[in-house]
Amino acid sequence: MADRTAGRRGDAARPGARAEAAVRTNAGPGRLLIAVYLLFAIAATSRAGLQIATRFDEAPVAYLLSALAAVVYIVAAVGLARAGHAGRRVALACCAVELVGVLGVGALSLAHPDLFPDETVWSGFGSGYGYIPLVLPVLGLAWLWHTRDTPA
Repeated sequence: MADRTAGRRGDAARPGARAEAAVRTNAGPGRLLIAVYLLFAIAATSRAGLQIATRFDEAPVAYLLSALAAVVYIVAAVGLARAGHAGRRVALACCAVELVGVLGVGALSLAHPDLFPDETVWSGFGSGYGYIPLVLPVLGLAWLWHTRDTPA
């Protein structure tokens, strides 16, 4: 039976326990990933807040999608930073929602640009942000896979 506590503080000395940093989502490259998620959370929140406050009637769907992206980025950053089982599940859900969102909104914004009178964070697969919104959930999912707790 796999030991579910392997890798937690104080367990590193136990035989068969994985090193703590090897299973934590908030260590090593995970810190950079969290920082990028926080940066995008700030950018998307600022953009959506300004757009909703000043010209919501021009493109309500686009601005609400930017607000949704902001919430996803915030919650994903928190999930990755928590590093426990619950945090991993939250981060996994957020990365999946983000990937579906950026692919769906990206494809829809290119196929039917009339539906988006103004850009969202995810429009054109994140082209307004250097396609980072397209790459970020893939990196997040890859990091969650890399840091998963595997049976010994």
